[in-house]
Amino acid sequence: MVQLSRICFRKYGNFVDNLRLYVRGGGGGMGLPRLGGIGGNGGDVWVVATKNMALKRIKDKYPHKRFVGGAGANSSVRALKGERGTDKEVLAPVGITVTTDDGKIVGDLNTEGDRLKVAKGGPGGSFRSAFEPSKGQIKHIRLDLKLIADLGLVGFPNAGKSSLLTAMSNATPQIADYAFTTLKPEIGKLMYEDYKQISVADLPGLIEGAHINKGMGHKFLKHVERTKQLLFVVDVCGFQLASKTEFRTPFEAVQLLTKELELYKEELVSKPALLVVNKMDLPDAEDNLAELKEQLQNPDEFSHLLPDNMIPKSCITFRHIVPVSASTGFGVDRLKRCIRESLDEDAAMATKDIHQDRLQALRHHSHVHL
Repeated sequence: MVQLSRICFRKYGNFVDNLRLYVRGGGGGMGLPRLGGIGGNGGDVWVVATKNMALKRIKDKYPHKRFVGGAGANSSVRALKGERGTDKEVLAPVGITVTTDDGKIVGDLNTEGDRLKVAKGGPGGSFRSAFEPSKGQIKHIRLDLKLIADLGLVGFPNAGKSSLLTAMSNATPQIADYAFTTLKPEIGKLMYEDYKQISVADLPGLIEGAHINKGMGHKFLKHVERTKQLLFVVDVCGFQLASKTEFRTPFEAVQLLTKELELYKEELVSKPALLVVNKMDLPDAEDNLAELKEQLQNPDEFSHLLPDNMIPKSCITFRHIVPVSASTGFGVDRLKRCIRESLDEDAAMATKDIHQDRLQALRHHSHVHL
């Protein structure tokens, strides 16, 4: 059991929602003084919004995270005007904000095909520059996946997500309107005594087979990427979608939700997650909860309950398992405390990582200059 949870924990942090890149425009080509020849301009670096792209893919494909435009060609007797350097394109997901290292927004990529120039190539040598070329711009930029909320609610249609959101946020959730999405999630704000606010998105219910694009499934899953953490919601008494579909226990519901996320994008399963067991006011709730907890501690022993194609490759280790009743309010305050704790823990980790990053960059910089 100890071994199992360790494997699951190591998978955390696999999901990438921001990336720092080094970009440099290509240098210009030399001019040719005796014939007045002009060197070619260096190529620019562009970030281009591309379908089905993930920041993690950029990170894996370009571990050094360096993107440099092509150099402009020198002017020569054969070609007095040197050829322009080739542009370098960084293919990025749709729905990202590009910022400078100090947080200034360069621009947004909201739709497929949107392009942003992030580093300009240097001009080629010409009469004006005494035929000496210039270097391209050098910058560090950040690609940030736009988040719609701190937490995303994940659950099958009747798990009671909307009533839970209303119970937690003491208000009617607002319908959010974002440029980069077609699906309008409901966003609830959790308020804390120290005035901290945490946003929770309730996305339309997930249906078995969502990764194959049944109902709103695919669009739903696209939005799960845009939350920092996941809040799984299951009905303590299990659920049955329609009279023709099979009855699912709470354990099976958790496994199926995990499988849906995994089939859409494996990294999603590595997001930090909490589990809410709702409808604790129903009869037999306590017994069902005890059984669910036991099954989640030893998922391998119980996975035979599911058909092979529904067993997820990796289990999710929930940071907290919180029993609640959205209708009576039982457990709601504890849930809000757990959510806060989990997000604060991650924020502290992220700050530590940024410091490490900067420290490393400084060390690298001082080595280069020694």
